[in-house]
Amino acid sequence: MNIETVSYAGWQRNLRLFNSEVEILVSLDVGPRILSYKAIDGTNVLKNYDEQLGQAGEDAFMIRGGHRLWVAPEDEKITYHWDNLPVTYEQTSDGEVVITSIQDEPIRIRKELGIRMGESGSGVTIRHTVTNLGGEPMELATWGLTVMAPGGIEIIPQPPMGSHPEDLLPNRKVVLWAYTDLTDARWTIGQKFFLLSQQSDSEPTKIGLAHTAGWVGYLNGEVLFLKEVHYDPSAVYPDGGCNFETFTNSDMIEIETLGGLHLLTSGESTEHTERWHLVSGLSPVELTSEDAIIDWIAPYIAESGFGK
Repeated sequence: MNIETVSYAGWQRNLRLFNSEVEILVSLDVGPRILSYKAIDGTNVLKNYDEQLGQAGEDAFMIRGGHRLWVAPEDEKITYHWDNLPVTYEQTSDGEVVITSIQDEPIRIRKELGIRMGESGSGVTIRHTVTNLGGEPMELATWGLTVMAPGGIEIIPQPPMGSHPEDLLPNRKVVLWAYTDLTDARWTIGQKFFLLSQQSDSEPTKIGLAHTAGWVGYLNGEVLFLKEVHYDPSAVYPDGGCNFETFTNSDMIEIETLGGLHLLTSGESTEHTERWHLVSGLSPVELTSEDAIIDWIAPYIAESGFGK
């Protein structure tokens, strides 16, 4: 992995992490925040809110876009505490680039975004770590939110179908938010996949899953973004047991992973890790049936190594 400091969207201090195939841009003026992930000479697959870029120091949460580190469960004061101040970074002896910020209010925590990239290939590993720096215990989980560029379709695999009376116990959990309407035409609920399309001029919708298939995809034009979703059956996850959540509105779609809830005493940390994979230069594809989706996407899942 190569590293250089570059200007981007009005900010002068941004890390560019790159190899022969892909690059990532990380702001040093706000964050921790990954602003861009793309193939070399390709298009950023992440959504940027251009009017919020190049600024810092605001006293309110700014979505800005990209990939961010939050804490769950969602709380108006704690989760949405602004990340609008400069961050520090270091490259460890084993090659991880660690982006760090300190949040003082309303709770005192340290956030770390650890990023690894190989010498070649599109794969990136993202570590999300939160440490309790306050004097009182707090229960929270790490939460990684990737804001995708508009216009694509999200591909969410489901566990295999079973039969009755052989399968007497449930094998999937779906959590719905109060504003989620499953008759919404953006949702396609099949036997093997949930599909969610991002569309302009649309209302918010969101679901959460106890997601055990190991991956989620987002197809946007000629680019397929794949995100690993890790599930620990022994963990207690937020929001009724969700290690995966997805949200969309008229601007973007978010692909979210969560770690398990932990009661952290002073100085204790919790973390979870996800991996990304990018496939570029795809020919136009019609996702006409679930079997067609499986045939088309299976080689890319195998290439990524996700879901094993």
